[in-house]
Amino acid sequence: MNEAQQERLRSVRRDLHSYPEPAWREFYTTSRIVDEIERIGVDQLYLGRDVVDGDARMAVPDDDELEEWRAKADEAGAREDVLEAAAGGFTGAMAVLEQGEGPTVALRVDIDALPITESNSVAHTPAAEEFRSTNEGYMHACGHDAHATIGLGVLEAVKESDFRGTFKVVFQPAEEVIGGGKAVAESGHLDDVDHLLAIHIGLDHPTGEIVAGVGGFLAVRQFQATFTGETAHAGGHPAQGRDAVQALATAVQNLHAIRRHGDGATRVNAGVVEGGTATNIVPGEATLEGEVRGETTPLKEYMSERADTVMSSAAEMHDCEVAIETTAEAPSAMSDDALADVVYDAADSVPGVTSRLRTDDLGGSEDATYLMDRVQDHGGTATFVGIGTDHPGGHHTPAFDVDADSLAIGVDVVSEAIRRLSK
Repeated sequence: MNEAQQERLRSVRRDLHSYPEPAWREFYTTSRIVDEIERIGVDQLYLGRDVVDGDARMAVPDDDELEEWRAKADEAGAREDVLEAAAGGFTGAMAVLEQGEGPTVALRVDIDALPITESNSVAHTPAAEEFRSTNEGYMHACGHDAHATIGLGVLEAVKESDFRGTFKVVFQPAEEVIGGGKAVAESGHLDDVDHLLAIHIGLDHPTGEIVAGVGGFLAVRQFQATFTGETAHAGGHPAQGRDAVQALATAVQNLHAIRRHGDGATRVNAGVVEGGTATNIVPGEATLEGEVRGETTPLKEYMSERADTVMSSAAEMHDCEVAIETTAEAPSAMSDDALADVVYDAADSVPGVTSRLRTDDLGGSEDATYLMDRVQDHGGTATFVGIGTDHPGGHHTPAFDVDADSLAIGVDVVSEAIRRLSK
């Protein structure tokens, strides 16, 4: 990749970084991606409801919030045709190249940001070089701006290569809330895919290091539980109340007492707890947002069943009711060794790659697993590729950033692997 191409990657990534948008609100991001796709030139471009199964979306914000972010993107210069296609939160895009007879290969990249206030420190490169987030309270703290940029770079590289076959790039919304992967999988766009690659930058691997087949995905379920009791005067008539916060507190305590399973790793977390209105009122409503995870999908189901029992029992113990809603979930998945080997071998030929790993564990969750499972269930292969980058601070922190040199390395490794798949 020449210096001009590398500079274009850096410029696109900085633009996306400066305008981060959270799940299902990636209006400007989608518009900017479409600009680049049209510059490259593709055979098919899908937008809006043509990208995802609308009934399979999870964790979608309400209409007022969607409209607020759409208006902000409009002010920032997003294209009207893209905003119209994405109305209702149908963000994201898919580009398709048709280059003769050969396999159908897909690349999945995610595009959403996180609700984190970005660092203002002069030691933070985006702040020092003036491409820090302009959407205060939100930032690309996990590298999805780099993922989208690499996806565009790979699209252009594959078009200019001798690749023969069909190549699809999915720019997926709503990964951070585990809300978009299932919707893309259910769209049917991947059912004819022979090989799927998904990517993630960083993951505590340095610039120049490539992980050909990331594993160790934890299946996850996120939920919201609403406890309902009866309000009463806490001083005059406490016995007339049914304390929803007390039920919630019992639930939180007992969620962390769920027995771990001998078949593998399990997790539980009560992440958000809210309830009550005043010190002298027995609280009649309280909410809990939490999650469970498992090393495999059955282990996640074990934790889910136990968590629901704990919360229902806590409500009953304190004469309250509870409504439990699954807000998002994703299965576990495995990278295919044969496809990971192609990536591993391709990386050996790429300048800038200093070390290669065949596999490493993610240790977290990712809704790319929906896409991986879908392709594998239809007879294809899939792998999750780690692209190392030197990043200050950890993922999901105010100081997260990526090393610009890793963008070109990621493009070259992935595009070379895709080129080899058509041979």
